[in-house]
Amino acid sequence: MKIYFASDHGGYELKNELLAFTLALGYDAEDCGAYEYDAADDYPELIARAARKLSEDSLAGRDSRAVIAGASGQGEAMTANRFKGVRCALYYGPAGREQKDMSGKQLDMISSTREHNNANALSLGGRFLSLDEAKQVVKKWLETSFPGEARHARRIEQIDEVA
Repeated sequence: MKIYFASDHGGYELKNELLAFTLALGYDAEDCGAYEYDAADDYPELIARAARKLSEDSLAGRDSRAVIAGASGQGEAMTANRFKGVRCALYYGPAGREQKDMSGKQLDMISSTREHNNANALSLGGRFLSLDEAKQVVKKWLETSFPGEARHARRIEQIDEVA
């Protein structure tokens, strides 16, 4: 599985650390920029580089994902979600309260993004996460598969039709 990485200045250091981390885990990773720190850069085009590649892969049926980072991750997720076939989840820390599904099962936000939404992109808010937290989250997210439950698959198809 290929993992695309992108960030602006707000997530530059985090992106570089996570890129090295995923390479060490044995993943095929590609840096889509920013390639150097520039406090005046703008995230839309930088994030679009990774999102375009992920979109192309998604539409071609290739297994890939993207990890994008910014100060809050909000605008980065919004940008990524503009691309067909990209389903970007935003994460900037654990939920403030316990979350349960309809059956009463306790939910983990990162696992849920994969198990329920088959998220293929993850946007991280660098101002809200330590490097160790970000590494744990990325590792868990990459290791979590989409089980393909019919109701979730149906909803994902509907999301992709809207775009």
